[in-house]
Amino acid sequence: METRWSSPEDSAFVVLGATGGIGSALTRRLRAHGSQVLAAGRNAELLEALAAETGAIPFVLEARRAAEVKASLATALDRFGHLDGVASCVGSLLLKPAHLTSQDEFDSTIATNLGSAFATVHAAASVMKRGGSVVLVSSAAARLGLPHHEAIAAAKAGIIGLVLSAAATYAGQGLRVNCVAPGLVETPLTARITGSAPAAKASMAMHALGRFGIPGDVASAIEWFLASEQSWVTGQVLGVDGGLASARARPAA
Repeated sequence: METRWSSPEDSAFVVLGATGGIGSALTRRLRAHGSQVLAAGRNAELLEALAAETGAIPFVLEARRAAEVKASLATALDRFGHLDGVASCVGSLLLKPAHLTSQDEFDSTIATNLGSAFATVHAAASVMKRGGSVVLVSSAAARLGLPHHEAIAAAKAGIIGLVLSAAATYAGQGLRVNCVAPGLVETPLTARITGSAPAAKASMAMHALGRFGIPGDVASAIEWFLASEQSWVTGQVLGVDGGLASARARPAA
């Protein structure tokens, strides 16, 4: 097995879900630090705008389909000559109790979150023969009980199990597999919560640090996992959640 060491200016990455709040923040950070980036997602118009802004290479795909994800990694490898890592920022948010969640809603939640994460690992193991870094996005909701999170918590908990197993399976290939587990981050996906004063107040009170996350909080942690300096870090779940899953918030005075 050969391990390839890269400086930021010599690194190449694929960002899946690149037009979302976290994915676009990650793309901007990586490009600002000199890395080559293939930015992948479903919305061609948003991808083109992100590419025009950052210089990333746009790639339209459906991230739940392993063949399309594999094609994006193979394209990056061909364009850049090497591939150091892939981050999947693909996700959705369904807040419903189990008895009010339809089969279609549950299936879609699992496919969008866990299915895309599995497709990412499948593609990385097939394409990144020289090793590198895979970073997935779980959730604080997978690590503590939150009401009305049954479907999304199940999907995000599955990502943690996937990370632990894949880290063991592909260690000999030099492929590191880790994930971040965010709390509530202000993105278009969470606007229904953060944009409602009562919901925002209740949710913010659950975070020990007293604020919601911003996309850059999570993107910086993903970038850390992607970096070759973290070559001895695999199978880890990093809470980037303002203390939501691990620290009790102090009651307001």
